[in-house]
Amino acid sequence: METVAPAMDLVLGASACCLACVFTNPLEVVKTRLQLQGELQARGTYPRHYRGLMASIVAVARADGLCGLQKGLAAGLLYQGLMNGVRFYCYSLACQAGLSQQPGGTVVAGAVAGALGAIVGSPAYLVKTQLQAQTVAAMAVGHQHHHQSVLGALETIWRQQGLAGLWRGVGGAVPRVMVGSAAQLATFASAKAWVQEKQWLPEDSWLVALAGGMISSIAVVAVMTPFDVVSTRLYNQPVDGAGRGQLYGGLANCLVKIWRQEGPLALYKGLGPAYLRLGPHTILSMLFWDELRKLARRGQHQGT
Repeated sequence: METVAPAMDLVLGASACCLACVFTNPLEVVKTRLQLQGELQARGTYPRHYRGLMASIVAVARADGLCGLQKGLAAGLLYQGLMNGVRFYCYSLACQAGLSQQPGGTVVAGAVAGALGAIVGSPAYLVKTQLQAQTVAAMAVGHQHHHQSVLGALETIWRQQGLAGLWRGVGGAVPRVMVGSAAQLATFASAKAWVQEKQWLPEDSWLVALAGGMISSIAVVAVMTPFDVVSTRLYNQPVDGAGRGQLYGGLANCLVKIWRQEGPLALYKGLGPAYLRLGPHTILSMLFWDELRKLARRGQHQGT
């Protein structure tokens, strides 16, 4: 992959993913509701307010208005900026150090960079999940936190649970982003190289990055969705006075409870919206990132 300064990759990666987030956030709202629906209940024993992608979009719009489809957008943008800024910066450093040239190096670099990004962005993802779950009582799924804003949510969590409360659920976020980041960055680089090798498209065309992003998105969704469901549950669960989760004790406990009480397919709840959200988000973010890097490289060449 062509060289760009790590600091530049931080800015470009964060900007690209924030831009993609604006378009895909409505699908994130729907995905969150579907993943919380029927929490720890056997299939067929709970009312299904959200059924499939289009019906769920309509349900959200009716309950919360059209603006409800962009619930949690500010927190989502904050998360994308923090997480992906750190992720792309660390990945660029690893590539600069030659790690990507080693066997499996892109996977390792992507996983480590993703883990660091997830830790930094965890408080924003916590608030985003809780805001997107909030709705009117008749359509509520999962625990309702009743936050009024991003800053209000951060303040409430800090006051009630302390600093550690802002990172509650990070144990589910780290493996989620690790596997997603490793799959995304590794498959995007190799898929883009493969498309260029086949010479189906002009080498410098944005369509090369688009094709690479489309291939990458399939891998991302396949490995990430079970961790995404677990992460949503861990972030949204109610807590006791000591700040401990009342439903799940952690990643493994959450996985076991979902498997036993809802069945293994529950780990892929919201798969359709998850792909339609993660797919376009992966495609758009990698496309924007790749095109912004081209512009940055041209600027560097012109400056010299």
